[in-house]
Amino acid sequence: MALNLESLMEFVGEAAVLAAGGLLIGMLFGAFAQTSRFCLRSAVIEFSGGVFGAKVAIWLLTFSAAVAATQALIGLGLLDVDGARQLAARGSLSGSIIGGLLFGAGMILARGCASRLLVLSATGNLRALVSGLVLTVVAQASLRGVLSPARETLSQLWTVEGGASRSLLSVLNAGPVAGACLGALGLGLALWLARRARIGGLVAASALGVGLSIAAGWLFTFRISQVSFSGPQVKSISFTGPSADTLMGLINSPSMPLGFDTGLVPGVFAGSMLAALMAREWKVLGFHDGPGMRRYLLGASLMGFGGMLAGGCAVGAGVTGGAIFALTAWIALAAMWAGAIVTHYIVDRNVASPAAPVMRTPVHEISQ
Repeated sequence: MALNLESLMEFVGEAAVLAAGGLLIGMLFGAFAQTSRFCLRSAVIEFSGGVFGAKVAIWLLTFSAAVAATQALIGLGLLDVDGARQLAARGSLSGSIIGGLLFGAGMILARGCASRLLVLSATGNLRALVSGLVLTVVAQASLRGVLSPARETLSQLWTVEGGASRSLLSVLNAGPVAGACLGALGLGLALWLARRARIGGLVAASALGVGLSIAAGWLFTFRISQVSFSGPQVKSISFTGPSADTLMGLINSPSMPLGFDTGLVPGVFAGSMLAALMAREWKVLGFHDGPGMRRYLLGASLMGFGGMLAGGCAVGAGVTGGAIFALTAWIALAAMWAGAIVTHYIVDRNVASPAAPVMRTPVHEISQ
C-alpha cells in the first residue's frame, strides 16, 4: 500500500492524493450517515426520555466501531497517532467543558450537530443548509476573527500539556489492547440494543460504516505521512474547522488549496445526496416561521463558537478524538451530552414525552 501511495503521489502530487482520499472517505461517511440517520442529538433526546432504542443504538454502534477499529489498528502496529493534534499539542480542559456545553445546547436548538446539518443539507433541507452556513461563519470568526479573543481567553483558563498527559489511556496506564477491548464491549452492547430495537440490517451496517470511515481516515492520513517528505498532519473526520476553511477558501481565493479536508466536506455532501436520491428521500424543506428560524440560527451560532472552543464537533472531538482516547475529546463529548440534555429539558420540556414518539416515528423522519 505504501509503495502504491508513493507512486501515486509522485504522479499526481501529495495534495491531490490527500484530497482524493478525503473525498472518498467523506462520500462513504455521508452515505452511511444518511442511511443510518446517525445523529447525536436524536440519541441524547431518546436517552433523556429514559429510552435506549434505535437512535442510542445507532450512535453507540458508530462510536464503538470507531474506537474498536482505530485501537485495533494501533495495537497491530498499522497506525500511530502520537503526532495527532488531539494528543501532541497542548489541550484546553476549560475549552472542552465550556465549548462542549455550548455545542450541546446549540445542537438541540438547531436540531442537529455540525455533521448532521451537512448531511441533511445535501438531502434538500434548506433549514440545515442555512444553519450550517451560519455555524461555519461563526466558527471562522471564532478561529481567526472577532470572536477569537474570547475563545482564546476561555481556552487558557485550564490547559493540559500534550503527550502522555493528554492521552486517557496513558493516564489510566493502559494501552491499545485495553482501548480495543472497551470498544468491543461497547460494540456488543450496541448490537444488543440494535437487536432489541429491531433495527434493520442495512441501518445497523451503515452505522458501523460511519465508525469505520473514521478509522479509515486515521489510517489513510497516517499512511500518507509515512511516505511524504512534508509529513502532513495525521487526522481523521471533523467538520467545524474544515467546513470553515473550505467556505473561506471558496470566498477568499481563486483556487482552493488541496488537502484531506478539502475533499472531505464536499465528499460528505455528495455521498449524502447520492444516498438520499437512491432512496428517493431528497426533498426540499424550509423554515416554517420566524421563531423557528431564530432557534436554528442561535443553535448554529452556539455550535460554531462551542465547536472551535472544544476543539471539534460531535464527530471531530466526540468520535474522532474519542477513538484515539484524547482526554479533552472525552471531556468535550461528556459536556456535549450534558449541555444537550439540560437544553432539551428546558426548551422542549412541554413537548410530549419523547419515549413514545421516538419508538413510533419512522427512522427516515427523525432529525429532519
